[in-house]
Amino acid sequence: MRPGGRIQAAAEVLEDVFARHQPAATALSDWGKKHRFAGSGDRAAIGTLVYDALRRRLSLAAQMGSDAPRALALAAAPRALGLSVDDVVVLADGSPHSPAPLSDDERLRLTAGAPDDTQPYVAADVPEWLMPSFQRAFGDRAIAEGQAMAARAPVDLRANVLKAPRDKVLAALASHGAEATVFSPVGVRIAAPAGSARSPHVEAEASHGKGWFEVQDQGSQIAALLAGAAPKKQVLDLCAGAGGKTLAMAAAMQNSGQIYAYDRDKGQLRPIFDRLKRAGVRNAQVLDAGDRTALEALGPRFDVVLVDAPCSGSGTWRRKPDAKWRLRSEALATRQEEQREVLSLAAGLVKPGGRLCYVTCSVLPEENVDQAAWFKETYRGFTPLPYGEVWRETIGGAPPISADGSDETLLLTPASHETDGFFVALFSRAADGG
Repeated sequence: MRPGGRIQAAAEVLEDVFARHQPAATALSDWGKKHRFAGSGDRAAIGTLVYDALRRRLSLAAQMGSDAPRALALAAAPRALGLSVDDVVVLADGSPHSPAPLSDDERLRLTAGAPDDTQPYVAADVPEWLMPSFQRAFGDRAIAEGQAMAARAPVDLRANVLKAPRDKVLAALASHGAEATVFSPVGVRIAAPAGSARSPHVEAEASHGKGWFEVQDQGSQIAALLAGAAPKKQVLDLCAGAGGKTLAMAAAMQNSGQIYAYDRDKGQLRPIFDRLKRAGVRNAQVLDAGDRTALEALGPRFDVVLVDAPCSGSGTWRRKPDAKWRLRSEALATRQEEQREVLSLAAGLVKPGGRLCYVTCSVLPEENVDQAAWFKETYRGFTPLPYGEVWRETIGGAPPISADGSDETLLLTPASHETDGFFVALFSRAADGG
């Protein structure tokens, strides 16, 4: 396909996303099935353009004076496909499978770039109703934080030290430009691609099949490390999902002690079995999904309970930009109720003197500091642990500054730490059980 055809295809996919209110991945898959002549490189470029347009939907619409799929695809094309504005003008020639020629207004807007007088939420590419939450979390850095969340994300990996040290993983992935992460001592990063370049399919590498690494954002790695799992401890991953943090904590435990993985959704939990086998984890017990009776029967035996709570996923907007525009206030309220429910469940499973680690992949204070404050007030037998002290104990070295300025809890963000958005709050249960 010619580049013009890719721009037109992206506009068609965006039209499907908006009209049918479906995830971008589904719309891209549907388009590919209907246009089998498109090669893998074409489909990848179209996907890159679609996701870039969704990441910056508001600012691109402000630039073009329209939020129509065509306008967004044209405005996103220069950066997404590595083209000049003149290239886009030439490619939009009205030929088969290409966009219609640009109007004088479209050409002028494409050349001029984003206007200077946009509203803060537009400049930040954040839904208007969520901008007060961003301003509450980040103050005068709200726009910069939003803009960083509208950029592409790198590929982050966690070296599985049960099978390979980080240096070995770095060597195996050297051809992809792999580098050590700044904060996680077991992290490996492959930088986000520019233009139409693609991120490598690292899970196709032999080293992944051997269990040397897992794909996991550095922020998620940090959260798992701060939980404090260690050899001979009893650990519970209460909302395990596909098991990323379970695997990370099992590695920190050096396959000793016992780690239990639980999730209420069996579909989310199903991949954990293959991942545990590949990683060489031998100290994990996977509880039946949704069997809360069996979970509660374990009682307050755990040194560490990790609560990776259901949340808005706002911290992952770089990777799932369409989710940013689908989030509604009703869904956020539901997540907050679920977070308090799972925190209450977790509180009864931490042994006296044990630790509870509350984590979200969100940057919204409603899901983060507000919930930590609620837990502190409701469960007086738990004392907050300043994240800096725990960082020195578990990771070592000087801890980073939390993106929201807190000394007690840690908020990681793309702008401040080059991670996905992650929140971590730590609590210690009183030795007498509270």
